[in-house]
Amino acid sequence: MKILITGALGQIGSELTAELKKNYGEKNIVTSDVREGQIPEEFLPYEKLDVLDKSRLAEIIKKHDIKVIYHLAAILSAAGEKNHNLCWNVNMTGLHNVLEMARELNLKQIICPSSIAVFGPETPRDNTPQETVILPKTMYGLTKAAGELLCDYYVAKFGIDVRGLRYPGLISYKTLPGGGTTDYAVEIFYEAIRKKSYQCFLSANTTLPMMYMPDAIRGTIELAEAQFLKLENHSDFNFAGVSFSCAELAAEIQKHIPDFKITYQPDFRQKIADSWPRSIDDSTSRKQWGWKVEYDLEKMVRDMILNLRKKLNGYSTIS
Repeated sequence: MKILITGALGQIGSELTAELKKNYGEKNIVTSDVREGQIPEEFLPYEKLDVLDKSRLAEIIKKHDIKVIYHLAAILSAAGEKNHNLCWNVNMTGLHNVLEMARELNLKQIICPSSIAVFGPETPRDNTPQETVILPKTMYGLTKAAGELLCDYYVAKFGIDVRGLRYPGLISYKTLPGGGTTDYAVEIFYEAIRKKSYQCFLSANTTLPMMYMPDAIRGTIELAEAQFLKLENHSDFNFAGVSFSCAELAAEIQKHIPDFKITYQPDFRQKIADSWPRSIDDSTSRKQWGWKVEYDLEKMVRDMILNLRKKLNGYSTIS
């Protein structure tokens, strides 16, 4: 079974590529992105692809006999507010092209992540339920909400196996963030190690749902491998890791880097964060496909600092 990953050079795609290659074999995973030039060996075989180019997408699918697509190509929340037209085009037209290819070329499965950005200020912010008010206030959230409906339409109308998770903020030591409102939770680790200080673009008490990347990658693949007939939902699964405030994350980091200092200067991203949930009810995912988180705040912070110190400074231990 050949798998195509769109947006493979992004934060999620980079780590998902490695895990899928480990699970299904290196030659069975084809990566794609808009980047030209020399591509790192771990992403080969690679195809340059703009997901707005439907004919190029079809060419790649036929060339490699693709049966499954992990569609990760997207413009994220903060970047989307800076260029709303690009966000709409990439997130909506790109998704529609992928779904049409699934229909026209009889693909086996599409995995298309959603986001907690589908929620808005009217949504219950604590323990946000699976079925609730969805009135996003960002272009990114709007495209993800519309994308969920579009995916479910293709499931109901054409019987295509489309699945998706509402990702919370994702934290990883392997790849840099890509323009999201939750990026502070990655940036803070780099700055804590490099400079012992960080100026956060959200307020101290801003609490958001987060997830460590190993959990996110594992959960994505577990959903993809679940039996289709046992799924009552498809493209909109609530997906929870751990919720914490900016100050709580800083305090946990200070346990390992005691002289770390944080200041707060909220910018336009604060309004986005304030429209999102503080915590997520993922009981539907736990019931339908057995989701279970492994990393809490303490375990995640320890692992992040350990691995980032190795990556940035060659350190092998933490205090």
